[in-house]
Amino acid sequence: MLLELLATLCTGLFAGAAIYVNVAEHPARLECGTAAALRQWRPSYRRATVMQASLAIAGLVAALGAWLQGRGTPVLVAGLLLGAVVPFTLVIILPTNKRLLDPALDEASPRAAALLARWNRLHAVRSAAALLALVILLLHLGGRA
Repeated sequence: MLLELLATLCTGLFAGAAIYVNVAEHPARLECGTAAALRQWRPSYRRATVMQASLAIAGLVAALGAWLQGRGTPVLVAGLLLGAVVPFTLVIILPTNKRLLDPALDEASPRAAALLARWNRLHAVRSAAALLALVILLLHLGGRA
């Protein structure tokens, strides 16, 4: 059960951080104007990448371990859902990230604003996936505790 609890903790932390970014941090940075938002997004992205990737991978590994210990298919599904944010990020979001990190991008341009809006929508997919994984894990823990 310890691995399932660890998977739930990692998933909860990932989901909480991801949702916070969509609901509070990104809208607040946009209120400062596109150029300021982009300048804040860049270091925030760099710092958040390490935390979020670590939580997603640790949560996936813990869920896989718990599933192998017989904790049930819902734990596997939740772990795979959380783990899926990594390839989603690398395949779907990374091209947008690279454009936002491009030093040649005019920070105050409509293109920068559109990229920031696109990034937020894509990030919301990660937030939703993590929230769904967390709900699955919590329901499973509640039913098996």
